Amino acid sequence: MTISPLLQNALLQDVAPYTLAGFSAFREVVDTDGAVPALYKALFAAVAAIDRRHHVLAERELARGAGLGLKLDEAVSGLIVLASLRGEAAAQDFSSILERVYGAPPQHDPKPLPEAAPGEAQENFVSYFGNVPPPLKQLLRLCPRAADGYYLMRRGSIDANPLTPKYGELLLLAILAAGYSPMAATHVRGARNAGATDAEIAEAVLCAVPAAGIAAWMAVGGMLAPPEEGGIAC
Repeated sequence: MTISPLLQNALLQDVAPYTLAGFSAFREVVDTDGAVPALYKALFAAVAAIDRRHHVLAERELARGAGLGLKLDEAVSGLIVLASLRGEAAAQDFSSILERVYGAPPQHDPKPLPEAAPGEAQENFVSYFGNVPPPLKQLLRLCPRAADGYYLMRRGSIDANPLTPKYGELLLLAILAAGYSPMAATHVRGARNAGATDAEIAEAVLCAVPAAGIAAWMAVGGMLAPPEEGGIAC
């Protein structure tokens, strides 16, 4: 288990034992095997930290995952998802951390990039979402090339991710929880459809707490309630 520097903070130890006790409980969930293995939770915590621009925390969490046996190709899934959800700068930040933790990657000639066939993006949107969400409908109408780009990145984040679809969805949820994003609702459904239990979803969301605080849980936790209590139906 990682010892968080916050738990060693002398001011909090003297003045706020309840705060430290509560934070320690969250860290116990994130740092140990539970519904989700600890090595994947370390990865989830690292990408959530990148979302909040907490690079020192991200590197510490990724190094913890590597120490637990997280493989490089599994860790690269964080780079894939960050490139899609948070863009170029966040992805480059995580790429630098990957290199420091795992070493420089081997150099090789670039491979040809895949292309989307006509109609493939729309077909994928309907298959995954059940329909074409309004923002994507307008992207298809106004800028089809960007719609293809969205489809290809979405496919890379889930279908072609080195992680299984279930863990790929849970990784997406950790990032979205860190950003308090309503987009998490889509990936709660996606995680369930990929076979994740609500306990696994809960632990993935809680991996955002070290970087984003308990507000990360408050942004997403209600989505796991039964539908009659306002939660998301499967």
